[in-house]
Amino acid sequence: MASVNKVILLGNCGRDPEIRYLPSGQAVANVTLATSTKRKDKNTGEMVEDTQWHRITFFDRLAEIAGEYVKKGNPIYVEGRLKYGKFTNKDGVEQNTCDIIATEMQLLGGREGRGSPSGEEGGGSSYSRPAPASRPAAQAPRQAPAPAKSASGFDDMDDDIPF
Repeated sequence: MASVNKVILLGNCGRDPEIRYLPSGQAVANVTLATSTKRKDKNTGEMVEDTQWHRITFFDRLAEIAGEYVKKGNPIYVEGRLKYGKFTNKDGVEQNTCDIIATEMQLLGGREGRGSPSGEEGGGSSYSRPAPASRPAAQAPRQAPAPAKSASGFDDMDDDIPF
């Protein structure tokens, strides 16, 4: 039986990324991401905003890109998977953790306060973590596929249809 572990988040970074390198040389970056929802309180009728904080972990080239371009307050789109864990804090109490291991990231918003990695104006840039089987040295932003040419031969016809 197949299974799926996929998370999609769109929110604002709560702090600048913390970058470190493992003994193997692998880059790791951690950020917090805030997502908010609004609802109407049943008792008072006021709009109440509920903010959730998520811990995001980037690896390899995606971590280096996050460290260079992501800043506190930036809106980003993240795809990844959930990873649960446990640790014992300094008081000896066992605590549970929930992290998102990012596999894709898209920088959103304008270019204020950061350089564009692709030199483009406007919207944002996408980055993906390469699949474990094939790891290119650097991952370029995703490009839209080129439109396929029609095999019917109608591509060069004039558009003389009156409707």
